Amino acid sequence: MSEYLFLYGTLRPEDAPEGIRPAVEGLRVVGEGSLPGRLYDLGEYPGAVIDPAAEQRIYGTIFELPGDETVLRRMDVYEDFRSSEPEESLFLRVRQQVELASGGSLECWVYVYNLPPLGARVVTSGRWRPRKNAAMETK
Repeated sequence: MSEYLFLYGTLRPEDAPEGIRPAVEGLRVVGEGSLPGRLYDLGEYPGAVIDPAAEQRIYGTIFELPGDETVLRRMDVYEDFRSSEPEESLFLRVRQQVELASGGSLECWVYVYNLPPLGARVVTSGRWRPRKNAAMETK
């Protein structure tokens, strides 16, 4: 059975730093998707806070993970997710239902921000882009 990963920020192949880019460039794109919540501008990267009651949505891309678990472990290190110490992690990796833009939904791994987003701006469009590539719509 396949596993999926929903990416909305610096892990997307087009935005990934050189050190992690080879791991994400090999992922198979399933399609565009979204989930309810707020996306925060944390400076160099975004942070997603999932909220089923939110009117806003977080937009990104769904990828199929290879059977090789080393890819997901490399991403965990990049996102500072430590499954043995979740309270110490910058991001948590959680399973969420993500709606496909083409219809239907898939259960995906999602990295969610694990700290209060105090003072961070909400990306009102729900679509994060690095500042060097495009202006972000913020509130």
